[in-house]
Amino acid sequence: MKNKLTTMKMNKFTTFSVALMASAFTTQAQDINQARKAIDAEQFESSKSILKSIIKAKPSNGAAFFTLGNVYLTQSVEDSAKIYFQEGLNASENAKLNYIGLGQMDLNKNDLTGAQAKFALATKDMRKKDVQEFVYVARAYMNANKPDYKGAIAILTRAAINNSQDAQLQLALGDAYYGDGKQNEAYVAYRSAFQLDNTLLRAKMQLGVLLKGAKSYDEASKAYNEVIAINPNYGPVYRELAETYYKIARNKPSQAAVNYKAALGYYDKYMSLTDYSINSRMRRADFLILIEDYVALEAEANKMIELDKVNPRIYRYLGYAAYKNGNVDVAIKSLESFINAPANKPIALDYLYLGLTKIKKGTSADGLSIDPAAFSAGLTDVKKAIEMEPLAVQDLSEVGKKLFTQKLYNEAAAIFEFGANTKESSNFLDDNVYYGLANYYANTNKGKDVKVDVVALQKADAAFEKVLVASPTYLEAYLYRARTNRLLEKDDAMVKNYEDYVAKTTELGAAELAKPAVKTKFIESYNNMAASFANTDTTKAKEYFKKTLALDPANSYALESLKILK
Repeated sequence: MKNKLTTMKMNKFTTFSVALMASAFTTQAQDINQARKAIDAEQFESSKSILKSIIKAKPSNGAAFFTLGNVYLTQSVEDSAKIYFQEGLNASENAKLNYIGLGQMDLNKNDLTGAQAKFALATKDMRKKDVQEFVYVARAYMNANKPDYKGAIAILTRAAINNSQDAQLQLALGDAYYGDGKQNEAYVAYRSAFQLDNTLLRAKMQLGVLLKGAKSYDEASKAYNEVIAINPNYGPVYRELAETYYKIARNKPSQAAVNYKAALGYYDKYMSLTDYSINSRMRRADFLILIEDYVALEAEANKMIELDKVNPRIYRYLGYAAYKNGNVDVAIKSLESFINAPANKPIALDYLYLGLTKIKKGTSADGLSIDPAAFSAGLTDVKKAIEMEPLAVQDLSEVGKKLFTQKLYNEAAAIFEFGANTKESSNFLDDNVYYGLANYYANTNKGKDVKVDVVALQKADAAFEKVLVASPTYLEAYLYRARTNRLLEKDDAMVKNYEDYVAKTTELGAAELAKPAVKTKFIESYNNMAASFANTDTTKAKEYFKKTLALDPANSYALESLKILK
């Protein structure tokens, strides 16, 4: 800030004092802007150091307290955030901003009334053209544990009436629209933000994020590289590149290894431009979970222990890695330690992995049996996971299939039942097929004196029916419905299912009928239908046995049965 003297009559001391004050004010402003730039670059530890030094030098700076509290909120350290917000209320400058931070904490506790009262205090007596407080309030709604993007849009839209040329307002509006799923509006807001302030790289980066969300990965990468061309040291853009390559890997399984490697390389570049604090290592650990590199995750978790031996979140990473790497005892101990720590907020995946680890621990060395108590305990945790996040069922399919191949049909059925009852799951059809098969095979090959599980077979029939509703061309479902109803001794339903199988398969033409496996299934169908009519309609019984013999003239069951029917 330049200070022009209007008179030459001021003495040297006065001139020096004014200049010194001006210099101090400029440095102070630059420092908090520097802190905000560090936050935008996701250099959170650096920003905290800057802000603490500002507070120490000038305790009257309420904006510094508010900004520091927000950093702690970002890192989920709510105790520290609350301390700085409350202390900030005592500052003589910008103290009201701290009501916004406390208001977000109320939102996190679902106390909307308390939050709105604090936001009202923060925005009271604002000048007409001011928008900063409204931007912060809108971000509080967006950053709350349960984001309210529509509420944020409403606040920012009203603020834009008085001052639409504020770059930070447009950036926040872009984030609100993006969170609300309004891609076009988000694009316009992000573009406006960057046009208003071409140093606002996050706004330009977010244009790439929109392309990534639309699965235009090549275009997204180009957009990110434009940001790098402006500033190759802008860390967040490398995180976005990492996540983009992760998406590419998921969409191109044949090239997954190469793209995962590229993704991790970009993430490490992001880390090098932020910091290697415990919090940044945790972000990297989250990414390692995303790309399923559990060997690297275990190594990262051990490095974190060296930095912070008491941070409970590290147990989550150790638990995940140990589960995936087959160390069940460490996994159970770590996950239970994490879940039981009062300050932690367990997520569905924590309970899912804990439950699956308990099941794995209870499985015999040869994989052919599972301790019932261990399975039951594991299933309880799995159920908790699904109650928290219904789509967690999508992570169970491979577990169920493994149990199925080990012929642990009852256990497989218990696992597949979750997905079979979740229509939103991408595995809904597949899980119903396996759920039906598991319940069916659990009731085959039972001794004469052992009764079938009627309820389980009814569930199998219902699962196959769901499959046919979702995929009428999956003809095997007709066949398995017939077999299931045969075990249930429901002859009418069995005959109808076999008839449907035969009729719909015949519609596929001669090439399908010529297949040996299809021929075997037709013989099964005809023989079972004939047997069901043997005591009630001998004419129909003979008709079906003759159809068997047309396919297999030497079929002993048909030949012997026809002799008896004569």
